[in-house]
Amino acid sequence: MKTMSLVLSGCFALLSFTFVATATAADTKIEQALRDLDAKWSAAAGAKDVDKTVSYYAESAVVMPPNASAATTKESIRSAWKEMLTTPGAAISWKTTKVEVAKAGDLAYVSGTYEETMTDASGKPVKDRGKYVEIFKKQADGTWKVVADIWNSDLPASAPAEKK
Repeated sequence: MKTMSLVLSGCFALLSFTFVATATAADTKIEQALRDLDAKWSAAAGAKDVDKTVSYYAESAVVMPPNASAATTKESIRSAWKEMLTTPGAAISWKTTKVEVAKAGDLAYVSGTYEETMTDASGKPVKDRGKYVEIFKKQADGTWKVVADIWNSDLPASAPAEKK
């Protein structure tokens, strides 16, 4: 009886280890897929392709850019990106530094750093850098789409303009 108990315990331990290894391999596969997807998204924004850039968002997405109201419709998200990407001198890129996948495998967050150049009111290029967090949700068709996107600068806030 004791031998049978040890054999069953050993089988259970081996089965448990196999399941954990499989789950870890699946998480690693999802993590790499999201890193690749985020890199493609950054490339689309870098190419100033507004439609491709917006295609990474789910229908119910919310985008929270710095110093602006949240965009909660596909059209307001498109408008925000169009303004960012079509401004003369605009350039943007970002790089994933961390991906965390929920145990269920249907949600994940991606965080990283970005660099952006824009032109100020006087026509002078202004460089910005900061960090971001994106929440991805696996869609019914198996694709991953962003449901929440927020970023903010690492640079100090600029002083308000003096009133005359």
